[in-house]
Amino acid sequence: MLSTDFVIGAPSWLDLGSPDIPATAAFYGATFGWEFQSAGPEAGGYGFLQYQGRAVAAIGSLDDGASSAWTVYFHTTDAEATTKAAEQAGATVRVEAFDVMDAGRMSCLTDPAGAEFALWQPVAFPGLQATWEENTLFWVELHTADPAAAQQFYGSLFGWRTQHMDVPGMTYTVLSTAEGDVQDASFGGIAPNAGERSRWVPYIHVSGVDATVDRAQAAGGSVVMPASEVPEVGRMAWLADPFGAVFAVMTPNPRQG
Repeated sequence: MLSTDFVIGAPSWLDLGSPDIPATAAFYGATFGWEFQSAGPEAGGYGFLQYQGRAVAAIGSLDDGASSAWTVYFHTTDAEATTKAAEQAGATVRVEAFDVMDAGRMSCLTDPAGAEFALWQPVAFPGLQATWEENTLFWVELHTADPAAAQQFYGSLFGWRTQHMDVPGMTYTVLSTAEGDVQDASFGGIAPNAGERSRWVPYIHVSGVDATVDRAQAAGGSVVMPASEVPEVGRMAWLADPFGAVFAVMTPNPRQG
């Protein structure tokens, strides 16, 4: 399960590019109770989303020509080396590794199928300060037309282990980091997504999916996938914020914890 004991290849940070940071912060505040805290005047508007005083995500300004979307960051001990390895494996480097003040180093990439992601090499700031708990990140999911190619690409970077599950209409691939018990180290999955663009989708743990959907809609969000039960997994829905950034919410089956 996702935790804050970050190892190579584990999701370690989550942020969002927005055309209107105050409006976006207000939406997520109404939906999850997250509070926005500026990272300071030198951060160009970037700020942390906190839940109960702990950083669970962030919002920054949207790059010119980009669409608002969540970005999942994966932990690495060497941002330059992992960026180079990703490029050699077919990724596009959108932003080369650079220092984020004294917090760490990061780079931004697009995998061979078009899904955007980022790398985080921590120095002073390890990353997410809470996971799996209510209103925090607990799962990430890659939707792509070629799951086997995705497994090969990310496996070459991080050594991820995989387990395959047959679910209605598809074979779902559960991802685990290279270290630890394979079940305990699981953090996400890969699902086939024929005909749509490849993307990473963050899942936020909530105590009640339907109530969360109602709050999101009241705050200006929209429903991408209505709330439904996934046998043996939990109840989930996909949502989009007022600027189109897609995310998912889930109340997991208690046995999943």
